[in-house]
Amino acid sequence: MKKYTIKDIAQLAGVSKGTVDRVLHKRGKVSEIALEKVTKILNEIEYKPNPIAKNLKINKIYKLAVILPDAQKDSYWEPCSGAIKEVENEFQHFGIEINKFVFDASETSSFLETSLNVITTKPDAILMVPLFQKEAKEIVTKCNINNIKVSVFNNYIDSNYSNNFIGQDLYQSGRVAAKLMDMVLKKGTIGIVHIDEDYQNATHLQEKEKGFRSYFNSLNTLDYDITTIHLNYKKSESFNNSLLSFLDKNPNINGIFVTISKSYVVVEALKERASDIAIVGYDLVKKNIDYLKQGEIDFLIHQKPKQQVYMGLSYLAEYFLFDKEIPSQLLLPLDIVTSENVDGYLM
Repeated sequence: MKKYTIKDIAQLAGVSKGTVDRVLHKRGKVSEIALEKVTKILNEIEYKPNPIAKNLKINKIYKLAVILPDAQKDSYWEPCSGAIKEVENEFQHFGIEINKFVFDASETSSFLETSLNVITTKPDAILMVPLFQKEAKEIVTKCNINNIKVSVFNNYIDSNYSNNFIGQDLYQSGRVAAKLMDMVLKKGTIGIVHIDEDYQNATHLQEKEKGFRSYFNSLNTLDYDITTIHLNYKKSESFNNSLLSFLDKNPNINGIFVTISKSYVVVEALKERASDIAIVGYDLVKKNIDYLKQGEIDFLIHQKPKQQVYMGLSYLAEYFLFDKEIPSQLLLPLDIVTSENVDGYLM
């Protein structure tokens, strides 16, 4: 296919090069007649602009901010830094600047303060984890007012606030966890364990529990009882006592579904007594992997935080550089990890 220059288009349309330039870059005034002539030729030759050349010429720096929980306090988020580095390297010659901001995932005020500070840096876009729904909506509203594009990952947020989500179907992941538990137990009492987060403000926990319960409700059987507990791990001794007390009150529990990445703390608490409780949880943090290999955890569902951040930032970069549309929702597969296949995820 022939490459047409502005000079070629001007000659074909019978107008000046300046007129073609103004039409292509949508700047300055152009008469209706001239606009029709140029547009007709552009359609005939199926003209497509070169986005790379365009952005090199503009020489603009696009600032992307990533807001996520502090990996020093929750190792689930550690792989995200690697994803940020990868995207920085891939787009280093195209004027993409990425800055990471972290907050304490156990403190709503930390999320709010960090996010407000990010807005003051005036980024072009923010990729964030809306861990706290109420506060996240406030932040997205402020971003919209300040013309800052927002994409979210890992957790849902109401589509009225942000219509760009990368992550997993959390409801379906709860159903998958239930199916795995059903395969192991066949019958019994199951405890759903939520750790550290404000359940009423945590849509991701709610969706996982809804999916889990939905699966067993659909079985139409009396073979299972399901009960829920909310625990705080800030003090491990208090956590252990609370969990063991919960088990004392529910002595028939033979399965536990842990809705976040801290399955290992449940395993460690259970070491204080002899038990044969099946555990299904999330995420390939080191201690979870160790206990999975030892048979203390039966299954883990891999949420792929690194892939979520990599894709989220890549989509934002390509949106600004090349005018590519960002998918409103990108759902990643639900990978079931066992002691037999976990090494393949660690390569």
